[in-house]
Amino acid sequence: MTTRTTAELAVDVRGLHKAFRGAKEGVGLNGIDLQVPAGSVCGLLGPNGAGKTTAVRILTTLLRADAGTVRVAGHDVGTESRQVRERIGLVGQHAAVDEVLDARQNLVLFGRLNHLSTRAARRRADELLAELALADVGRRPVSTYSGGMRRRLDLAAGLIVAPQVLFVDEPTTGLDPAGRRDVWAALRRFVEAGTTMLLTTQYLEEADLLADRITMLAAGRVVGEGTPDELKTRIGSDWMEVRVAAPEDAAAVASIGHRLTGAQVSVDGVMVRIPVADRTGTLMDMAVALREAGLVPLDVNVRRPSLDEVFFDLTGDVREAEEVAA
Repeated sequence: MTTRTTAELAVDVRGLHKAFRGAKEGVGLNGIDLQVPAGSVCGLLGPNGAGKTTAVRILTTLLRADAGTVRVAGHDVGTESRQVRERIGLVGQHAAVDEVLDARQNLVLFGRLNHLSTRAARRRADELLAELALADVGRRPVSTYSGGMRRRLDLAAGLIVAPQVLFVDEPTTGLDPAGRRDVWAALRRFVEAGTTMLLTTQYLEEADLLADRITMLAAGRVVGEGTPDELKTRIGSDWMEVRVAAPEDAAAVASIGHRLTGAQVSVDGVMVRIPVADRTGTLMDMAVALREAGLVPLDVNVRRPSLDEVFFDLTGDVREAEEVAA
């Protein structure tokens, strides 16, 4: 990662350690570094128990680190926690709103708790309801809201004081696809307005869609970081996938693929996967070779490695051990 000055970083974490009493050795955070440039979105990924939520709790002053330096919005979270809290917003995993109140009442309450005047709190509540497409239902009790609507209201509560840095912990866990899309659209709007965001998620599609850079954790350590494209490139070439009608055809396609590329080819039933360095040239050569062999595939596709494959490549070896420890 390019070295940046402290002034350019909204989040600057160096050598962060956190252990928990009674937990097995290695569980927690084991010396992570994390730098998030101002105005960007960082996706913090990892299996359950990797340390994502622990990191967010430390960064938001809710938990004290054992060792390391942690600065958020230019302030040390250990010695300047009040200044940090004045400059951040937090959307946790669980709903923080009152279901008996309506959305506007909830947001006015959050505004007053954040020392806004009644008039300013009402004005800010109306702004956020409009920005998050909740204005039409702003007077309805939250108990009548769908999962996606509640999550957007959670976002509004975290943004009540227009934070410099917004922490969003697992924003769409448990939501249906429509609810996830609603939350993604809301997050994108705030990012476009210049909010710095640190997003923890287990949904690889979510990180690929929203994050400028991604940091992957496993067993409390950083195992990979970079842009989504950089991480995909780390695990190798593009893949050609050829699907045929019968297993015996798959064996013949695999032989052709190995002859053309010299690479290790994998066969899963009627699907053949071939790593390729020259996607266009190999696709043309494969089409000619298949025609000459009298083979008619059901489908041929050339694609880049997915973020899911990067995730399992970087975290798969430690995942079972992590779950046992957790």
